[in-house]
Amino acid sequence: MEIKNASAGTLESGDIFVQIGPSTTGGVTIDLDSTVALQFGDQIKRVIADTLQELNVTGVEVKATDKGALDCTIRARVTAAAVRATGVDVWK
Repeated sequence: MEIKNASAGTLESGDIFVQIGPSTTGGVTIDLDSTVALQFGDQIKRVIADTLQELNVTGVEVKATDKGALDCTIRARVTAAAVRATGVDVWK
């Protein structure tokens, strides 16, 4: 699967900005910058990783800038970025 650079989300409060690009290592790498990283950083990374796994997306680097997004918002933003990066429409 070819991975292009793509993004979804905003930097507004309660949202998350997700950038996805091809990985040089072949795995999934998640770089998280969050205002709530100490309390929820592991959970945010888990939601991102689980969403990518459900979409069968591997070989990507994810840069996420979180501003207090809920899990449902994180899943939606990761899904949108993954669809844009892969060209595979999961909503059909």
